[in-house]
Amino acid sequence: MEVVRSAADALVGARSSKARTSMEMATGGTRVTIRGEGVYDFRRQVGQLKVLLPQDPAGATAHRPIMELLAPGALFMKNRGAGVPADKWVRVDTRTLSDGNLVTGGATDPYAAAEVLRGARTAKYMGREEVAGTSVRHYRGTADLDTAARDASTGNREALAAAAKGFATDQVPFDVYLDDDGRIRKVRHRFSFVNGQPSGAVAVASTTLLYDFGAPVDVRLPDREDIYAGKIAEE
Repeated sequence: MEVVRSAADALVGARSSKARTSMEMATGGTRVTIRGEGVYDFRRQVGQLKVLLPQDPAGATAHRPIMELLAPGALFMKNRGAGVPADKWVRVDTRTLSDGNLVTGGATDPYAAAEVLRGARTAKYMGREEVAGTSVRHYRGTADLDTAARDASTGNREALAAAAKGFATDQVPFDVYLDDDGRIRKVRHRFSFVNGQPSGAVAVASTTLLYDFGAPVDVRLPDREDIYAGKIAEE
């Protein structure tokens, strides 16, 4: 259990990594998958992801990739929303989001994904497996978001507390795959939230793959003048 709860600390020790993300959303009879790829600095808690939205039914790409910059308490997005100038970023205060930005950005912040595990209430060892050629230990369990928020870093505490209140349940089933240094190679969370639609709750499966630990990360957050302050149109 403790090796799962301390997985976030192992990532801080690793300094940084490359990341791939996948978020599957299912509501009613509709299922969509959003994919992302980038880098993350666990010590500074900043990262950069290129997020690819689903194709339209005809098979053509419906949207340009969204560029995302992740930082404690904030999410910056470029190419997000009609009417936003191409050279401007949209800033979202993640502490005000009902999902704590575990879902909103279409990709779960890699360090937030790890800090959810600080709330692990159960963690059953499932045996040895391989992830991208690396031998890992597979654990399956459930995390409590209230506990995770209490034990999280300052940068994620408020966001996880918001998620604990905003999701349909504060209990999050997970599968995590740790290497012999206790670092996350793969983690999968299953979230559930109510969107107010007749179809009811939305089921979300968020998967994060981490690799190439120690990779260089050069993330520069936008200056104030580069942040769009106008209204974002619905696409």
